[in-house]
Amino acid sequence: MGSIFRPPSPPPLPPVQAPPPAPSSEISDAEKAQIKKDVERKRKGRRSTILTGPLGIQEDQDDATNSLLGKK
Repeated sequence: MGSIFRPPSPPPLPPVQAPPPAPSSEISDAEKAQIKKDVERKRKGRRSTILTGPLGIQEDQDDATNSLLGKK
């Protein structure tokens, strides 16, 4: 069954804009220093959370004997 009235057509699409220019592949010395500083900070923070080393678990004997339920 057809309809007497046609549904309204959608508005026309806006014109396509030109893409922004590509960023320069050159990195300044200040940016390189900032990136290196950020990487070192992240690496330091990650190392401080690791409790094991080449010799095994590196926590104090007092910390190892405590648990949530009391002393082991």
